[in-house]
Amino acid sequence: MERLYLIVGIAGQRVALSTHFVESVVEIDVVTPVPLVAPHIAGLAALRSRVLTIVDTLAALDLGRMEQADVMEAVIVTIDGHLYGLLVEDVEDVVELNSGPTPVCAVLDAGWSRVTSGMVEIDGDALLLIDPAALVLGPSALAA
Repeated sequence: MERLYLIVGIAGQRVALSTHFVESVVEIDVVTPVPLVAPHIAGLAALRSRVLTIVDTLAALDLGRMEQADVMEAVIVTIDGHLYGLLVEDVEDVVELNSGPTPVCAVLDAGWSRVTSGMVEIDGDALLLIDPAALVLGPSALAA
């Protein structure tokens, strides 16, 4: 069975997201901060007359915060019927693989370990397969 993966950059790493969750990739130019939200939530943005919760993926990994730029790339995902924008450093490509993910055979930092669901091999490189729902939950999920 063939599978599609979106390759993106997060925290200086090439990682994969299953396209099963991905609605689109967009550029976000305005993120409106929201008081009293979890620290990994950058704020809200509008996309095609819909409100998105914007997730700072670095903060979700407990690795700091992304620099706010004039235009930021975001992967739009649907989790439990809600739209989220995952801020990423870059978007590379969509690739098709004949095999599914394999277990991770390395020790990962706590943030990466919490959001990783396996590994995929792409062009000879082993990339972490990231669970978007775990990014949306953020580092507070470690305490749960």
